[in-house]
Order: sequence, then C-alpha cells, then structure tokens
Amino acid sequence: MQAATENTTQAGIKMVDGKAYMPDARGNLVPLELIKPTDKLEDETVRKIISFAMPLSDQVARFKEHTFSDLGAFEALLDQEYGAKKGGKKGNKTFMTMDGLMKVKVSVADYIDFGPQLQVAKSLVDECLNEWSANSRPEIRAIVTRAFNTDKAGQINRSDIFMLLRFDIVDERWMKAMQAIRDAMRIVSSKIYVNCYERDNKDAAWRPITIDLAKA
Repeated sequence: MQAATENTTQAGIKMVDGKAYMPDARGNLVPLELIKPTDKLEDETVRKIISFAMPLSDQVARFKEHTFSDLGAFEALLDQEYGAKKGGKKGNKTFMTMDGLMKVKVSVADYIDFGPQLQVAKSLVDECLNEWSANSRPEIRAIVTRAFNTDKAGQINRSDIFMLLRFDIVDERWMKAMQAIRDAMRIVSSKIYVNCYERDNKDAAWRPITIDLAKA
C-alpha cells in the first residue's frame, strides 16, 4: 500500500492525498467538509488576530527594552554629573518634557506575602471579636472575615488585611495583632511599571497613552 502524502496549505488546513483536513485539539484530522462553517470562521478569526498580535507583542517588547535603556542612560548621566539618582526611596520617578505636556512615570510595585506571624494576628483578632458584643463594630467583623478567608488560589485577601491596619482601635491585643501583621509582611518580588502621559496644556488633565490592550 502506498504511504499517504501530507502537506499543509493555508493556515490550519492539511492536505492528505489531495483531501483537505483540519486537526482538532486531540490531533485528529477532521475532513474539511465535516467541519461546521462557524467553527471554520472561528478558527480563521483567531488566526487572523494572533497574526497581528505576535508582531505587535514583539514591538512592545522592543519598546520596553528601549525605554528602560534610554531612561537608564539618562540616569547614568545624572549620576555622573551630580552624583545623585532621580526618584524616591522606592524607585518611583517621573520624567517630563520642558513644556510640561508629556511625562513618563516609572513606578515600583512590591508583591507582599505574609509569614507565620499572620496566624498569631488572627488569633488575637479573634479574641477581640469574641469579647466585643455581637452588634458592635459590624464593619470590622465583615472585613476580618474577608481578610483571613483564603480565595480559590489559597491566597489571603491582602487589601482587607491592609484595611485592618487603618483602624485606630485602642485595645492591647488588637494593637499586638496589627504589629504581628506588620512583622508578617515580606516583600517577595518587585515589578517596575512605565506609564506615559500627555496633555494639551499645563492646566489640562493628564491623558494616559495606553499600550496595555486590556485597558484600551
């Protein structure tokens, strides 16, 4: 028996012995005439979007590389000229044009995780809540419940943990609990973000120059 000859024509379609097929997710070759028109159109639409997305992703990557290179070169010049670096303690900094109509903002976001001290904090907070009457401080009870409950990924709710620290409660155990939360905080990684802005005049509001597709 003669071996089947296979070759690929247009994207997603394979020719085997002169007959057109499309592979499914399991690797099976499905005859083209058995595939629904809507499935063919979906396949074509996704391939078209990806064909534009891939070179655009490469362009954004090059833009990011050039941006950090250019800013780094400028800061190296400042350091050489004045012996000082631009920006605050955490590395946040803003670069602006002479006319004040364009700016590039560099911000550093820390990813914070929590150590075992957090369990000590939870025990102390629970003690406080158990002694306070059921009807007192309902907003705090709600936040505490959300704060120490883990989400589907097993992560605690950081925003609610931080919200607990804002309450000015004069209770020795509560204050110890808040100190335990602070001691539990650990910066495990940092991420640098670059945002570009423009405005029509110095009294106008800044408009972000959107690069992130999710925010377009």
